[in-house]
Amino acid sequence: MTRAVVIGATGQIGRAAVGALARDGWEVTALSRGGDRDAGWPGDVRVVRADREDDAALSAAVGEGCDVLVDTVAFGAGHARQLVSLAGRVGSAVVISTLAVYEDDRGRSFDTQTEPDGFPHYPVPLTEAQRTVRPGDTSYSAGKVALEQELLAAGDRLPATLLRAGAVHGPYGRTPRELYFVKRNLDGRRRRVLAYGGASRFHPAGVHNIAELVRLAAARPGSRVLNAVDPDAPTVAGIAAAIDAVMGAETEDVLVDGPPPTGPVGDTPWSVPAPVVSDMSAAEHQLGYRPVARYAENLAETVAFIEERLAGRDWREAYPEMFRAYGDLFDYAAEDAWFAARRG
Repeated sequence: MTRAVVIGATGQIGRAAVGALARDGWEVTALSRGGDRDAGWPGDVRVVRADREDDAALSAAVGEGCDVLVDTVAFGAGHARQLVSLAGRVGSAVVISTLAVYEDDRGRSFDTQTEPDGFPHYPVPLTEAQRTVRPGDTSYSAGKVALEQELLAAGDRLPATLLRAGAVHGPYGRTPRELYFVKRNLDGRRRRVLAYGGASRFHPAGVHNIAELVRLAAARPGSRVLNAVDPDAPTVAGIAAAIDAVMGAETEDVLVDGPPPTGPVGDTPWSVPAPVVSDMSAAEHQLGYRPVARYAENLAETVAFIEERLAGRDWREAYPEMFRAYGDLFDYAAEDAWFAARRG
């Protein structure tokens, strides 16, 4: 039996990764700040309560050694150096990164998206050969690049697979994009405005597909970067329709060419002016990866989790990080006023 340690085990990706490794025969230690156990894990998963910022606690969790260290929450050069410091006791690492590290050929990235004409226009599909933003500590993207570069430079001591995840979806998410359509359906909104003709594509990444990549990379150590997304990249209109199907709702799409017509009206967490669609060929060739599910196939568990968390609560209380990231997603008064002006 081989041993795995998973950091961030009770997070959205961590829960699925622990389960996938344990079911594949790994002896798994699940490390999280709360030390909780997921009901879906096999009974022999060992849980450890520790903060990954505590070097001594992380070292103790690794103990005499492990074959793979999976880090779902690493960020920045400091965390990379922390992982490398364990190289003598760790066979390899699998670390979650993000497709936000990419910049286009004009230097545009997610860091510039709020600037005029600042949204990146990537090749479709986007491969791992696309250049990245500069490493640093000035943004989420720059921190992830710093993490990647530090780990890749130490590949002779600690082989590390960096998984560049897309728009992560699944239960236990703190900023689930699906919330936008789930809450609207619960609130009885039977019309929705979709900017960019409802054709925006922001590649989703299901936690079960990411967990499968973790499982395969754990068994095939190496220093590499790989995209981590679903086999399909549905449009925002397609995502809305898939959520409607799960919830048994019927909604009319009002499509608007170009950006949101006013304020938040027509804007969704997937609404982007240019497609963000990643290529998975490298993972297929290097790991023998095959996706375990398409986007819509795991949507029911995501919707059910969101509905349960929203029950009897203000959405801003249930999902405070979503509110901080996107502001008021549900300004129905502004939407109704736009419809009224449109009729006039």
